[in-house]
Amino acid sequence: MTERHPGTTHLLRYFEYGHLPPHLKTVSKPCGDLAQQLADALPDGPELTAGLRKLLEAKDCFVRAALDTIPEA
Repeated sequence: MTERHPGTTHLLRYFEYGHLPPHLKTVSKPCGDLAQQLADALPDGPELTAGLRKLLEAKDCFVRAALDTIPEA
């Protein structure tokens, strides 16, 4: 595989979810998986970067919403 543009790799690191507690990982994982699938399928460029940035913003909103939930024991 060729090297990715630094902008792509910079954004993809924010989709990592392994460090999150289970109730936040459940929310974050689908966005992280989608980000990786799209990065694998699309070429680097301004539209991919913009799309990843918007997906990251949405993922952050979902995770913040999940912070207001009580995890099940």
